[in-house]
Amino acid sequence: MSLLKSFKSWYKGWDGELTIKLMQWWYLDKNTYHIFNNIILPKSGGGTTQIDHIIISVYGIFVIETKNMNGWIYGSEKDTKWTQVFFSKKYSFQNPLRQNYQHIKTISEILKIPEGKFHSVIMFIGDCELKTNIPENVFLKGYTKYIKSKTEKILTEKEVSTIIEGITAYKLPSNRKTKNKHIQHVKSIKENKLQT
Repeated sequence: MSLLKSFKSWYKGWDGELTIKLMQWWYLDKNTYHIFNNIILPKSGGGTTQIDHIIISVYGIFVIETKNMNGWIYGSEKDTKWTQVFFSKKYSFQNPLRQNYQHIKTISEILKIPEGKFHSVIMFIGDCELKTNIPENVFLKGYTKYIKSKTEKILTEKEVSTIIEGITAYKLPSNRKTKNKHIQHVKSIKENKLQT
């Protein structure tokens, strides 16, 4: 990958993450919603998983996967892969709902929290359009409104504090070594899939 392409890819991701962080800061009350951004957690079976955003409140644990994409997006809840059509080219990418389920499963396993206490949220940013019937938890905008629409208390304040402490304890240091190790883990998964 050329240096320019690498920079563009990094900038696109950084710009998208900044947009999400600003939306969280602006629309979510910091006394109610406790936010972790861009963390890497160890998986119980080995390896790591990178989670874009975790928001914890008495209304549940919101796990947010962000996708910064352009073009038309096609996919359904049960598809293994979704498709991005950009001009005359097609690209496939992992179904973000499945990807986010793996994030939820990781948190559930390491902190011993039932999966029913989680809310999966997918947020597309960029100049894209969802072209198929997409589930209610997949957004182009308004994901903070969706979070605030969940008003049934399913965790106690004490449970919220314990979960915050647990994620703080388990998250890996945010440094180059951790990121490189995670990238190597992802590459090995992709290579294994190609070989099978």
